[in-house]
Amino acid sequence: MLTDEQVRRIFLDAGAYRKGHFRLTSGRHSDEYWEKFQVLQFPSAVQTLCGDIAGRWSGKGVTVVLGPTTGGILLALETARQLGVRALYAEAEHGRRVLRRGLKLGPQEHVLVVDDVLTMGGSAAECVQLVEEHGAELAGIAVLIDRSSGARLPFATKPDALLRVDAHSWTPETCPMCADGKPIDEPGSRSL
Repeated sequence: MLTDEQVRRIFLDAGAYRKGHFRLTSGRHSDEYWEKFQVLQFPSAVQTLCGDIAGRWSGKGVTVVLGPTTGGILLALETARQLGVRALYAEAEHGRRVLRRGLKLGPQEHVLVVDDVLTMGGSAAECVQLVEEHGAELAGIAVLIDRSSGARLPFATKPDALLRVDAHSWTPETCPMCADGKPIDEPGSRSL
């Protein structure tokens, strides 16, 4: 199992950690940003991180790994490859996550949801809802980084994180950097 320092080092070496004033995918503001695509561009890093996830979930009956588009596709594929199971991708369609392209989940499936960086849990919650809609069983949720800092997440299952960071985030109305007039960077890519 990777240590916190090893996971942090992978992100730092890739230039994935940034300081500034950011609008996150969730809509909240933060003074730090973990850009997973700086890491996901390196297959060896993806293999290492997903290998740790696969190692944690090996022997626990997982039959499918499900990831939300876009970064979750890479994580789902590599984690599933290392577990020797199927990988599925939850695509955005009309404000929700769906399986497309003839992909299906059934009630016999035990699904591990994987995601990259968790702040408010929106993408993971949409994947959990998709699992439930298909009558499959949720085995668990695994993320690279949990930056929720104890926020109330929209699902009951505690995510298994390779790294937990204590990151501050604010609503736009309470953001101290907005109050100081600092320009905002919007690196997130979520649009449902």
